[in-house]
Amino acid sequence: MNSNFFDLKTYFIDEKVNIFKFKNCYKVFNDKGNEVGSVNQTLTSGEKALRLLLNKSMLPFLLEIKDVKGNILASISRGWTFYMSTIRIDDPKGNTIGTIKQKFKLLKPTFKIYNRSEELLAVITGDMKAWNFQINDSSDKQIGTISKKWNGPLKEVFTTADKYKVDLNTDFANDSNKIVILSSAITIDMVWRQSR
Repeated sequence: MNSNFFDLKTYFIDEKVNIFKFKNCYKVFNDKGNEVGSVNQTLTSGEKALRLLLNKSMLPFLLEIKDVKGNILASISRGWTFYMSTIRIDDPKGNTIGTIKQKFKLLKPTFKIYNRSEELLAVITGDMKAWNFQINDSSDKQIGTISKKWNGPLKEVFTTADKYKVDLNTDFANDSNKIVILSSAITIDMVWRQSR
């Protein structure tokens, strides 16, 4: 597993333009503006056809987090769903290392993140309209933020509404727990879109 990617504390997520919008594709940059990876949604032809016929919030999805060499670092997936869904986070070997459970309150969704033992790791809450999220650990201490508004030298580079910044300001003794939280935060926009 590429630890360099998950060792970062700041990530800029930049959506790549997709003419047909069948799938979501994002590039991931560090705080110096260097590309460090990508997040891509994988779809079969059958899944593309179903997206034209059915509500996409019901459909399965698979998101892959990759480094700049194309190696899969983690994947996030969900099966068919008809109400509230549980999203699975897997390591590159396909082992489940965590889950995300969603709870929606109008424009204020809550994402609860659990480790492989179903212990609560973190909670992401926020305001979709303003696109401000807070990441709290299991003891309700703030450990990070997700935002489309920030200050700093890269502000002029990433200015449009389809870009956001993830900050995680803590270390974890268990690497897989950090990977689960970061994977959840980095893919928050895609998870939200697939659930609407």
